[in-house]
Amino acid sequence: MTTDTDAAGVNRAGTGASTGTSTPGSPAGLRQRAGDGRSAPPAGPRLTRRRILGAAAGLAGVVLLVLLPLLNLSLPGVLPGPTYTPGSLQLLAMCMLMAAAALTYHLLLGVAGLLSFGHALYFGAGVYGLAIILQNLDIPLLPAMGLTLLVVIVLAHVVGSISLRVSGIPFAMVTLAFAQAGSVIVGRNPDGTTGGDEGLSLRTENLPDFLVGVVNTRNLYWLALAVLVAVFVVVTWVQSSRAGHAAAAVRENELRVRVLGLQPYLVKLLIFVVSAVLVSIIGMVFLLLQSGAVPRAISADLTITLLVMVVLGGVGSRWGAVIGGVFYTILDQRLTTLANSDAIDTLPDILRIPLSEPLFILGTLFILVVLFLPGGLTGAAERLARRRARSGRTGGRAPGEDRTAASREILEESA
Repeated sequence: MTTDTDAAGVNRAGTGASTGTSTPGSPAGLRQRAGDGRSAPPAGPRLTRRRILGAAAGLAGVVLLVLLPLLNLSLPGVLPGPTYTPGSLQLLAMCMLMAAAALTYHLLLGVAGLLSFGHALYFGAGVYGLAIILQNLDIPLLPAMGLTLLVVIVLAHVVGSISLRVSGIPFAMVTLAFAQAGSVIVGRNPDGTTGGDEGLSLRTENLPDFLVGVVNTRNLYWLALAVLVAVFVVVTWVQSSRAGHAAAAVRENELRVRVLGLQPYLVKLLIFVVSAVLVSIIGMVFLLLQSGAVPRAISADLTITLLVMVVLGGVGSRWGAVIGGVFYTILDQRLTTLANSDAIDTLPDILRIPLSEPLFILGTLFILVVLFLPGGLTGAAERLARRRARSGRTGGRAPGEDRTAASREILEESA
């Protein structure tokens, strides 16, 4: 089984990609026959340059984010204050954690094609598991996190082995049932363990001093940034591995994968467990950032939120999941502030009522993106970049050459 990787980072099963030749009916063969007898320029160097530029831009962005708490930058309407203040660092850290959580959901939906409605179960297991262990056991933070990870691994294997016996909508419903069961257990507060509707406060006696208190928000911000970078690296590695390629092939045609002698069930279970483990680690850092566990951390609403983030950014794109997570979190926070402002209260009812509901505005935005930007924000940016590159390459050519180049571009995009 050979695979191709498109510009958005989605691995797609294909044929004839590793032989170096193209069959007459393949997209590569169509590209070679297009135009005035000249073969299309090879895509290898172009993809390599794109990857190098993308890696350089990502590294520069990480360096900027590392230095951000040391700078006095203001973004009115986006951040509540300068970038060095605890409020802004708290919001930025939340954006990074939600972006990382969206990346883990990208592994399920964008790579393996698994529509799960129960992903919040493992995020909540990380949040509540670490909180309960710290509350009842006198052990340091790192051993407590390791013990929580063991619980999540067992839980993910059990739930995944049952849920993956079915596919499609039945799979989504089974995962939703498990997540709802976890939410009910948290709400019933057995023996006062979970705190019920009020949640569970974080016990800080065994935590390092540099992670406790508002004055250490900067350290929590750097921890959230480290988690985002680590999750991005792991997701990229998994997606580029043989397991990731096999999962992408299963997403496209599971029957063909079975015919080739592979085991789709084991591949999907591996992706399922890796995604659950990663999001549970994010949940533990979320607990440290919020200084407590709340029932929403294990509710189905959180899973729907992650799904919306991935769709907004662009399904199948790692950077799309990151951008969607940051974009949604900032909008959610700032629209809530806007809804409670005096400016909204003075508007007529026909404007005040919808603008005072942040979920209404977010839902409207989601519908508009689905209708008019089917590839999400990253898909729209890529189409715009291709159009600009196409217009730059066609400058100064004859009309016949312009049509030939346009036909070649259409064939390349369709491939």
